[in-house]
Amino acid sequence: MASLNVGGLGEYLREQRRSAQLSLRQLADAAGVSNPYLSQIERGLRKPSADILQQIAKALRISAETLYVRAGMLDERDRGEVETRGVILADPTLDERQKQVLLQIYESFRKENGYGVDDGPADARGAEGGEPSAGREGPVGAAEAS
Repeated sequence: MASLNVGGLGEYLREQRRSAQLSLRQLADAAGVSNPYLSQIERGLRKPSADILQQIAKALRISAETLYVRAGMLDERDRGEVETRGVILADPTLDERQKQVLLQIYESFRKENGYGVDDGPADARGAEGGEPSAGREGPVGAAEAS
């Protein structure tokens, strides 16, 4: 009963913390949680609340939604979108303006392909992140060429 289905969350948090070159104590201080509590989360012994995950995400400069999915708080079907956002937000080689521009472009392509900002796919066939239709390659082709 020690594992609360948050082992994946803990491992992910540890990877993100190490990637950000933060000690456990530094992340705990930045997130406003105790060092022992954060250690227990990383080891999969505690399931943090959404508020705590948001604080940790902010301290790590990653998407809180990514942590919500990993903790089982968000529906798995949204994972692809959430992970895409998380990867963009976590990329240390991009500045904040570049991250926001990429997220805006990503959202515009999702809308163009029939996905709303918070909606699922307009067509159930696209639920697993299928290929875009052939008639929609105008802006994508231009972006790939540059």
